[in-house]
Amino acid sequence: MSPLVAARAQMGISLVFHIVFAAIGIGLPLLLVIAEGMYLRTRQTHYLALTRKWAKATGLLFAVGAVSGTALSFELGLLWPKYIQIAGAVAGPAFGLEGFAFFIEAIFIGLYLHGWDRLSPRAHWLCGIVIAISGAASGILVLAVNAWMQLPIGFTMDATGRVTSTDPAAIFKTYAWVAMSLHSTLACYSSVPFAVAAIYAMGWLRGRRDAYHRSGIVIALAVGGVAAVLQPMAGDAIAKFVYQTQPAKFAGMEGEFKTLRYAPLHIGGFPDVNSRRDVDDIEIPGGLSFLATHHFDALVKGLDDIPRQDWPDVPAEHFAFDVMVGCGTLLLFVSTIFWGWWWRHGSGILAHRWMLWMIVLAGPLGFIAMEAGWFVTELGRQPWVINGVLRTADAVTPNQNVPIFFFGFFLLYLLLAIVVVALLRHIGNLPAETHSP
Repeated sequence: MSPLVAARAQMGISLVFHIVFAAIGIGLPLLLVIAEGMYLRTRQTHYLALTRKWAKATGLLFAVGAVSGTALSFELGLLWPKYIQIAGAVAGPAFGLEGFAFFIEAIFIGLYLHGWDRLSPRAHWLCGIVIAISGAASGILVLAVNAWMQLPIGFTMDATGRVTSTDPAAIFKTYAWVAMSLHSTLACYSSVPFAVAAIYAMGWLRGRRDAYHRSGIVIALAVGGVAAVLQPMAGDAIAKFVYQTQPAKFAGMEGEFKTLRYAPLHIGGFPDVNSRRDVDDIEIPGGLSFLATHHFDALVKGLDDIPRQDWPDVPAEHFAFDVMVGCGTLLLFVSTIFWGWWWRHGSGILAHRWMLWMIVLAGPLGFIAMEAGWFVTELGRQPWVINGVLRTADAVTPNQNVPIFFFGFFLLYLLLAIVVVALLRHIGNLPAETHSP
């Protein structure tokens, strides 16, 4: 295994693992705040039980996310020294701001977990709000770095490749950062609630038909449903940004090889890069042009007009894009069915096992869509680590021991995954705490 392959595999595994915990750190505190707010308003103890259970999970998953995030920061420096040399001066402030948000979140998680009997109920709830805001801010700020990698601006370089002038705030002024932040944050507010709803729906199917489980389903699907409705609009904004700035990624998402007006949308199928055509796909005439500009006759640049060495991995990117869109569509469908029936029948909808099984089966779809979306983002930017500035092959360390680090970090993440699953099962089996602080 070459250093480049090992380094890319290591970063891929690290991000796939860390993104789950980063999403939970954004999505779960919002559910926590809603549940505790409902308890303060109604004094119904099942809301307090939900709050206490979710608080334990939040504390555990925040700690694991901190470990995996620390490992990622080491990997950036060890595996990609040329990237750090260029990006440090430009992206460093964004990382620093993300660090402030992270530490604020950590401080208030401590206050929240240990303040049940020490803070007033309202002060305790306000600590939860700070956690929810700082968690979202942490994700949004670190996305500024990724947005800059997609659209590198605000710096100049001399003939030797040394950064000579920077505007660290430049990326915060762009449409790229806003669109990516909105899309990713909504992904967190969709994936986590649907997974939570699936857990409580399974409990309902097993006979635990009480206010605790009903409220867990309803709160989670309320948040997840709103996010699922808003996500297509955020995705539309991302598509237009990619069309304008990254034609190779945009063409790769749909496996479009020819430069066309009325470019079709390719659903499913397999882009054959050798014959340069799509196999076994379903075409929607003009769909890709409409996705790019909201005009069916817009000109879309195909891969044939882009140098072959600048192509992404087209089959992998196209498959990931289809998975992301497909899972997001299914979540929107489930949410629409659930709330449509709830509007007509209220909580009686939970008497229908088919509805509960639909919620259970939808549980992992948000995380699958989120991971697939990140594959689209990262695979589509290849072969560049900084789009148009630094190729991935030129950024990697020449150290030949990278494969050893890869296997070491893989074992670390495997161990963390086992520990997390075991501890979450333990938390889930704990009796619900309903005593008032």
